[in-house]
Amino acid sequence: MIIAHDLGTTGNKATLVDSAGTIVAAVTVHYGTDFSSGGKAEQNPEDWWKALCSATRTLLANSGVKAVDIAGVSFSGQMMGAVLLDAAGIPVRPAIIWADTRSSVQAAQLTERIGLEEAYRITGHRLNPTYSISKVMWVRDNEPEVYSRARHLVLAKDYMIFRLTGEILTDPSDASSTNAFDQGAHRWSEDIISATGLSTDLFPVIVESATVAGTISAEAASACGLLAGTPVVVGGGDGPMAALGSGIVDEASGPYAYLGSSSWVSLSSDRPLHDPLMRTMTFNHVIPGRYVPTATMQAGGASLQWIADVLAPDERGRFERLLGGAAEVAASDDGLFFLPHLLGERSPYWDPNVRATFVGLARHHGQEHLTRAVVEGVAFNLHTCLKAFRENGAKTDRVDVIGGAANSIPLLQILSDVWGVSVRRRALVDEATALGAAIVGGVGVGLFESFDIASTLSTYTAELEPDEAAHRRYENEHPRFIDAYRRLESWFSTSDEVVVGR
Repeated sequence: MIIAHDLGTTGNKATLVDSAGTIVAAVTVHYGTDFSSGGKAEQNPEDWWKALCSATRTLLANSGVKAVDIAGVSFSGQMMGAVLLDAAGIPVRPAIIWADTRSSVQAAQLTERIGLEEAYRITGHRLNPTYSISKVMWVRDNEPEVYSRARHLVLAKDYMIFRLTGEILTDPSDASSTNAFDQGAHRWSEDIISATGLSTDLFPVIVESATVAGTISAEAASACGLLAGTPVVVGGGDGPMAALGSGIVDEASGPYAYLGSSSWVSLSSDRPLHDPLMRTMTFNHVIPGRYVPTATMQAGGASLQWIADVLAPDERGRFERLLGGAAEVAASDDGLFFLPHLLGERSPYWDPNVRATFVGLARHHGQEHLTRAVVEGVAFNLHTCLKAFRENGAKTDRVDVIGGAANSIPLLQILSDVWGVSVRRRALVDEATALGAAIVGGVGVGLFESFDIASTLSTYTAELEPDEAAHRRYENEHPRFIDAYRRLESWFSTSDEVVVGR
């Protein structure tokens, strides 16, 4: 069996998967995030380690599976962050996670030195403060004493691998989320790193995702409850892992949408997809030689979580009630829009300064109207991203949906109506990322023959077709949604802030 750890934004989910690709059991241990003004978003890497150990021990105890039966451990991890380690591998400060946007000045400096278009050509991504490289520059510029002790840059899952094995490395999928990876040359970009003024020694060795990084040390085994010598497979970033777990293995697989804290639409390709307007980005897949063109918004599921927290903070069944009520009212059709930019925005605007906004509130609007506006705002934003894929030749006439919010039929119907395509809910709504990590781990230790097993492990539990009349209305309202952002764009920018990538 494989234990797959999905190191996410809100917690670590440990999932036990057998040799047939069946999920046997899963345990999630949560940890906190320090969200503060100014765009701060940090976590304590020690909390990740404690969550991994606790989840592993609980998983084995609950399932009755013995440590000797574990063939390997693999990882999926949150991307685009920065964990800085000293010479002994100890973090020199809290981890800066993907949602942090404090490095606008540094991203602007890098844009000036490299050029937005040239950086996009090299990395497949815009230069933006949500990426790892500018975050490290920010630490150097604002915490020079801390930076002076840093010897290694890793991402979340890489740090867990280090704690288990003592090895410092990463994989192409996570490397491609740093803004420092040359996708064409398949190595760290010397030009970009030189432009940052950072040391190339900070950057870890890159190996393929299914590589066995090492084995669990005696000390780590004692902490997490597994056997010393158990193989640890590198794994990859959560976006490409979710694609694999969803069966998105090649161009014929079509696109999928993930509705987690951040949300995205994505597909598999044999080459990077470069959008002339740079609305989308391309990650390396965990499958060697393939890529994952992606358009990610900062706060998709997080917007739904936020509105539920505001309207019904302690209510049991609050999501079902709020979304059920939202299905019975109008929002954009009644002049009410929500710009879902609670954490700034990546695709399609790449604007760290923008914030969430209700536009068009009226006296008669209640909880259900606000909830529907939030759902439609997320759907509209992802619709802009799907249009970008279509304009660059991708086929998007059906979208598979995963993530916690996909459990709601009313929400799926709104997505289908806004996008004008069939929306299918995968059976593994909440488990796709963990399953992807398990597949990579299984390939790494020889439990699975190839990544193609992914296409056989998930069925569909619901399929929604768009209401054509509703879609026509949404097509008329979508330009108003975009216009609301454009009119407010300059309002969110102040004289002492730099807007990157407009």
